[in-house]
Amino acid sequence: MWDELVRALALVLIIEGILPFLYPRRWRALVQQLASVDNRSLRTAGLVSMLAGTALLMLFG
Repeated sequence: MWDELVRALALVLIIEGILPFLYPRRWRALVQQLASVDNRSLRTAGLVSMLAGTALLMLFG
């Protein structure tokens, strides 16, 4: 189980690093825009993301 968890974390890090590596200027602009978004919207986006990930795991896992 730990092996799979480490692999999943590694994949997340790879995917998260793609945009800053390929488009650093655009990524910086996106982060600046996110800084101005209210907390409720960020939490809602995080919740939707977690639920989508959970659904995908249940569907394909």
